[in-house]
Amino acid sequence: MTGSPKPHRLFIRKSVDHIHAEAASHGMKRTLGPLNLVFLGIGCIIGAGIYVMIGNAAANFAGPAVILSFIIAGIACAFAGLCYAELSSTMPVSGSSYTYAYATLGELFAWIMGWLLVLEYGTAASTVAVGFSSYATSFLKDFGIIVPAALSQPFIQSIPGPNGLQFVATGGFNLIAALGIAGVCGLLLLGISESAKVNNVIVFIKVTVLLAFIAFGAFHIMPENWQPFIPPNEGGFTFGPQGVFRAASTIFFAYLGFEAVSTAASEAKNPQKDMPIGIIGSLVVCTIIYMAVAAVMTGVVPFRQLGVASPIAVAVDAMNAPALGFAIKVGSVTGLFSVMLILTYGQSRIFFAMARDGLLPPLFAKLHPKFRTPWAGTIVLAALIALAAGLLPITILGDLVSLGTAAAFAIVCISVIWLRSVHPDLERPFRVPLGGVWVGKVWLGVVPMLGILGSLVMGVPVILDIVQKALNGDPIPAMLLSGYAILGAVIYLVYGLKHSKLAHGVEVIPPGQPQLDPPV
Repeated sequence: MTGSPKPHRLFIRKSVDHIHAEAASHGMKRTLGPLNLVFLGIGCIIGAGIYVMIGNAAANFAGPAVILSFIIAGIACAFAGLCYAELSSTMPVSGSSYTYAYATLGELFAWIMGWLLVLEYGTAASTVAVGFSSYATSFLKDFGIIVPAALSQPFIQSIPGPNGLQFVATGGFNLIAALGIAGVCGLLLLGISESAKVNNVIVFIKVTVLLAFIAFGAFHIMPENWQPFIPPNEGGFTFGPQGVFRAASTIFFAYLGFEAVSTAASEAKNPQKDMPIGIIGSLVVCTIIYMAVAAVMTGVVPFRQLGVASPIAVAVDAMNAPALGFAIKVGSVTGLFSVMLILTYGQSRIFFAMARDGLLPPLFAKLHPKFRTPWAGTIVLAALIALAAGLLPITILGDLVSLGTAAAFAIVCISVIWLRSVHPDLERPFRVPLGGVWVGKVWLGVVPMLGILGSLVMGVPVILDIVQKALNGDPIPAMLLSGYAILGAVIYLVYGLKHSKLAHGVEVIPPGQPQLDPPV
C-alpha cells in the first residue's frame, strides 16, 4: 500500500455476509453447549470482584450501600448484555465487540475496540493473577510452606503517601502470579473442551463455597453494621451517593465475564440459541450472588475494616469459623484460577480475530494441527500477562479495566442501533426487548440507549478520578492509559493499515466456502 490512505479507507466495513462466511470457516471445534457457556460466564464473573474488589468498594466508596452499587452495575450490564445477546446470535464469530464494530462502525473503530479489549482482558487477567498469588500464598502458609516475599510481591509496589499512591521498585517478582498464568496457558493449549470441563468443576466448587458463606454468615449478621446504610460524603467520591456510583464503576469490571462468553461464539454448538442463554444466565446468577455476599459481609464486619485484599477472609474470621475459612481459601484459589483461564481465553480469541483480518501478525491466528487452538498466540499473550502480573501491583490496573469495559459495552449498544437501522430485515434469532422508535432512518432502541447511558455512568467517574489523580501529583494511571493508546496507534499505522485483508480484498475464506462480499 503506497501513499496516504483515502479518508473513507479508515471506515471500511465488513458485510454481514462476510462475517457469516467467516463463522462457517474459522476451523475451531464447536463443543460448547448452553450450560458450558453459563458456567464460562460464571467462572469469569465470580472472581476478583467478589474476593478482592468488593471489600475496597465498601471500605473506600459506598459502605454497606455497596449492595446498591452491585444493582447499579448489574442493571448497566443487563442492558449491554441484551445487546451482546442480539449481536452474538446474529453474528456468531470470535472477536466479540471487535467484530461487531468492524461490521458497523468500520476498521478504525474496530481497531480501537480490539485494542481496548486487549487492555481490558490483559490487565484484568494480570489483576486477577496478583489476587490469586495473595490467596495462594496464604493457603500454602496453612501447610507450613512459606513463600518468600521476593517471589510473591511485584517488582513495583504501591505505597500510600500524602500526595496519593507512590510507586517503589522493590526488586521482587511475583512468581506465584506468573506460575498461575502459566498453568492457565497450558490448559488452554489443550483445547476449549478440556478447559471448559475443568472450569465447570471449579465453578461448582467456588459457588458451593460462597453459598456456604452466605448461609452460615446470615446467622452472624449484626444489623447495626448496616447503619448508616449510605455513609455521609467525606469529600470527592468517598461515601455518599457519589460514592455508591464510584463503587459501581470500581466493581464494574467484575462483570467482564458475560462479555467473555461472546468471544466463544465460534466454539458454541448452537450460537444463535445458546449465546443469549450463556450471557444473560451468567449475569443474573452472578448479580444475585454478589448482592448476597455483600449483604452478609457488611453485616458481619464494619465496612471500614474490609479495605484489604481478602475481605471475605476477614468476615469469616469474625464468625470464628476456621473450617469455613479454609474452604473459602480453597474456593478463592480455584475461583481466581478459573477467572484467569477465561480472561486469557477471551484475549487469545480476540487476537485470533484481529490477526485473521490482517491487523496483527499471522502468528496470533495460527492453529495447532491437533488441538485446533491458536497455540502460538496464546503462549505469547500468556507470557505478557505473566510479566505484567509479576511486575505491577494490583492498585494501578482496576480502573483501566473498568474503563475499557465501559467503552466496549457502549460500542456494542451503538452497533445494535446501527444494524437495526441499516439491516432491519436481517435474521435475528434473539432481539432486545422493549422496542424502539424511528427518527428518520435511525432506529433508537430503548435497551441500547439505556446501555449507552449505563456505560457512561460507569465510565465517567473513572475518567474523572484518573484526571483528579493526575492533577494531584499521581499521573501513573493517566500515563499508562495514554501510553497504551499511543502504542496502539503506532501498531495500526505501521502494520494494520498496510496488511488489512479487507482493504486489499484478500480472500480469508478457505476454498469451497462462500465467497466474500466486496468491502462496504
